[in-house]
Amino acid sequence: MKTISLFCLGVCLTVAAPLAAQQHPSIVTANALKFLNTPYVAHTLEQEPEQLIIRCNEVDCIILVEYVMALTLSGESDCRAHTAAFADRLRQIRYRNGEVNGYASRLHYVAEWIENGVKAGFIEDITAAHSPHTQTLRLNFMSTHPDSYRQLRNNPAETARMAETEKRLSGQVIHWLPKEELPDEGLSWIQDGDILALTTQADGLDVSHMGIAVYIGDELRLLHASSQKEKVVIEDVPLRQTLANNKGWTGMRVLRLIL
Repeated sequence: MKTISLFCLGVCLTVAAPLAAQQHPSIVTANALKFLNTPYVAHTLEQEPEQLIIRCNEVDCIILVEYVMALTLSGESDCRAHTAAFADRLRQIRYRNGEVNGYASRLHYVAEWIENGVKAGFIEDITAAHSPHTQTLRLNFMSTHPDSYRQLRNNPAETARMAETEKRLSGQVIHWLPKEELPDEGLSWIQDGDILALTTQADGLDVSHMGIAVYIGDELRLLHASSQKEKVVIEDVPLRQTLANNKGWTGMRVLRLIL
């Protein structure tokens, strides 16, 4: 097993990748490590009118992944620089077809977030090529719980737009990996720096958490913005155990940036 040294923010990590994985430190992982210990803050995008918001000193799970992706795809090194290239990439990642047009134009469901990235040519769904397990999407959580979202509460027009998106996505068949099939050491087809979308058993949702794959020693770990630990961390147990500890997570979809 090949051992890789990564140096980021003055912290030296030793990361091991499976034989089939890439042979050099993942630039995605290197960018993700820059956010270690960044505070977890929920609802930072919930402002009106809808606009592209960049706040690199606070993240939730999907915002962390979006910032890391935007840094990697734009070739920038510092999220705080707020360059035009970084902002443009972030807009393409976060909004349908890269266009900000109200709350419903943001890619709230990860299924559509993935679909948008695949269509735009910067994401590859690795799971489809390696896992035979499928599920049919049944999405309706946001339109059936409008009071849980400030922009949907007392806004039937925007709720209707959200329901249209849910209807379009529902019925699609996607591939996923059940958590019972993931060993401590990970799998040869999951690379350091891959994006992990953790699937959920919650009715009306597809994914409830996101993070980045990191190999440390002989284990696959999760780098993510943790609401429980209130900051960005690398879990100190294998991803298999992290998934097992959360009964609401059923498995994952594995995605890879196209560079």
